[in-house]
Amino acid sequence: MKVLDLRCTHGHGFEGWFASSEDFETQLASGLVECPVCGDTGIVKLLSAPRLNLGNAKAPQEAAAPAPAAAVASSNVPADISPEARWMRAVREVLAKTEDVGDRFADEARKMHYGETKERGIRGQATPEQTEALLDEGIPVMALPIPAGLKETLQ
Repeated sequence: MKVLDLRCTHGHGFEGWFASSEDFETQLASGLVECPVCGDTGIVKLLSAPRLNLGNAKAPQEAAAPAPAAAVASSNVPADISPEARWMRAVREVLAKTEDVGDRFADEARKMHYGETKERGIRGQATPEQTEALLDEGIPVMALPIPAGLKETLQ
């Protein structure tokens, strides 16, 4: 199994696991390798050192500068993870805590705003015109692009 460090044209770094280097090249040429953050298929392989499995051997401890207490205290997310990983974690949390109302988003948001139905966290799709109309009515909405990898069940 080859574990490769990859990057999309937008600068998002991620790992890809492939059976072989040839398997990676074949999938890349077919457009099957995409960024889990933005879905971009313009992927490049970065230089990386091989990973060795040394059994029970422990890696040497490196001295790291402690994170500022305010940064650690203000979040339950480890301070040493990348911005992309933080964003993916936030999107997963939104997906877990909201109801997908699909293309009924604008109607459901209005019903909640005007007290016709109970308030709850919702997500869905709205056209730019629908979004502008909701904002004009004082209904707060926010676009949240969801990476393709999070729309499906991960295996």
